[in-house]
Amino acid sequence: MSTQKEAGARSPQAAMLIGALGVVYGDIGTSPLYTVKVALSMTGNPDVEHVLGMLSILFWMLIVVVSIKYVTCILRADNRGEGGTLALMELAMRGRPGRTRWRLAILGLIGASLFYGDSMITPAISVLSAVEGIGVVSHRLDAWVVPISIVVLLALFMVQSRGTGTVGKLFGPVMFVWFLTLGVLGAWRVVEQPQVLAAINPIWAVRFIADAPWETFLALGALVLALTGAEALYADMGHFGGPTIRRAWFAMVLPALVLCYFGQGALLLSDPSAIRNPFFLLAPEWGLIPLVGLATIATVIASQSVISGAFSMTRQAVQLGYWPRMVIQHTSAREEGQIYLPRVNWLLLGAVLVLILAFGSSDRLAHAYGFAVTGTMLMTSTLAFAVLPRNTRGARRAGWLMLISLFLVIDVLLFLSNTLKLHEGGWLPLVVGICLLTLMVTWKQGRQQIHDTLAGDHQSLLSFMESLEAYPPTRVPGTAVFMSMIVGTVPPALLHNLKHNKVLHEQALFLTIEVADEPYVPFNERVKVERVSRSSWQAVARWGFKQEPNVPQVVEQIAQEVAELNLEPMQTSYFLSRQTVIVVRRLPWHQSWRRHLFAFMARNASRTTRFYKIPPNRVVEMGMQMEL
Repeated sequence: MSTQKEAGARSPQAAMLIGALGVVYGDIGTSPLYTVKVALSMTGNPDVEHVLGMLSILFWMLIVVVSIKYVTCILRADNRGEGGTLALMELAMRGRPGRTRWRLAILGLIGASLFYGDSMITPAISVLSAVEGIGVVSHRLDAWVVPISIVVLLALFMVQSRGTGTVGKLFGPVMFVWFLTLGVLGAWRVVEQPQVLAAINPIWAVRFIADAPWETFLALGALVLALTGAEALYADMGHFGGPTIRRAWFAMVLPALVLCYFGQGALLLSDPSAIRNPFFLLAPEWGLIPLVGLATIATVIASQSVISGAFSMTRQAVQLGYWPRMVIQHTSAREEGQIYLPRVNWLLLGAVLVLILAFGSSDRLAHAYGFAVTGTMLMTSTLAFAVLPRNTRGARRAGWLMLISLFLVIDVLLFLSNTLKLHEGGWLPLVVGICLLTLMVTWKQGRQQIHDTLAGDHQSLLSFMESLEAYPPTRVPGTAVFMSMIVGTVPPALLHNLKHNKVLHEQALFLTIEVADEPYVPFNERVKVERVSRSSWQAVARWGFKQEPNVPQVVEQIAQEVAELNLEPMQTSYFLSRQTVIVVRRLPWHQSWRRHLFAFMARNASRTTRFYKIPPNRVVEMGMQMEL
């Protein structure tokens, strides 16, 4: 009986571990396709010293950056169980004063902006590197690499709207087979050339750096490709939890990756000409075509992971007020995290296709890839300075500061190495990051300016409603729900309604939506209601930055808490003020371009009714113009 219970307990854990292989480790798991080829091709003909030196650096980068930094340390910086750049940013900002908060926000937004560059490049480089395997089968197929890659990616992006729930169930088992294949192929070659295991000794890395420091510095820009996807370990913590991610890494992913990298090194020691594609040449001739097929499927899974990550990142940015409202579609009735954002999907597809057509090979794209990855890693380490040593004292605090300083030194070296490749493609994620950072900062500051303007113009809700109770206008049956941006002030929609319709409903509810600095707010803590006057109430509803506001749902919750407030759907009308932003033309263009940009973003934002899931047939919108 106890054996059956133990087996039942192990079964969910095994399922979680296999699921993590598909969702968390897809990106880093496909890095062996191109890392060794790109890194060693920079040094010309690979001899023993080059191969063992490069492998030693690569091995210790996996240990220090991924195993120690991310898996052991950064996973501790969880925001109520959630991870990722924006979650870490909110955690770092919590309790900080205004100017410090804004500096930390900029760091987080830089990391998020570079993540979008990663989301563009990962599908392109991963699928290209897998399909390039057909060139190993026959060089006559080289011309088909780009067309096949485009077809694969078109199919991937077109199925996003259908959701990834069904296909996602296959991700884990497929990646399990993938990592098993990496380990077996690598181990086979290591057994043939066991001397390659000497690279585990860090003396080879030290010797290589001492003999050729500048060459090593340049090679870091290629070796960092082995770390792509490390951010996913942290970003997907909320889906699987830190313990599951750690077990999957140490039990299977790390051993498989090390064996595969060392296997490629062993192959190059015996046959230096294999540098043209050391990954696919690991396999025997009869296994080439199956390996190309498996690699293509694995790269599709890796691409799916970053596409889903871009959807999740955008939703968080919208909720935190750094991005305009967007249409968010749920593709699963059970899983909240399975979402689809049409605009993000098609913009990503366009960017990926342009990258494939412009660069044409994984080698060329590798130069652009490293900049995005190292930039995001650097921002994560910088934000970790504000989080991990917090609430610690003495030796423990000193230990954290020393450890994070080591991570920062490594990240700075990796980042600087990739800045040397700006002219070879690194400019691409830099330009994308600058554009997205400008958009997010512009939107946040524009919304804050509107908020400050409204706060300065508005009067107290309490005194206003008391005066209305004393000298009431015509009262009509039903309840009016006024959406209010600022708690305790009279919303513009109420003033416009009184001015134009000259009536007031029998009861009024003033509802303000706020986003918490944590990912999830429990249902029983979501809303607070206070009575303003005899016939009016003020409610503040809070959602986490990974939740989506649902106004009808919270109105139903308020109805259960305040029995005398009539919120029957057919008796309730929603009043919103729709703001049209007008840019003052008195300013010169160099001073007003961001105002024009904000106005453009505001015009193209999703409608409030759709974003808050308010039934359109129960809404009255009162238009107003605001000058910037």
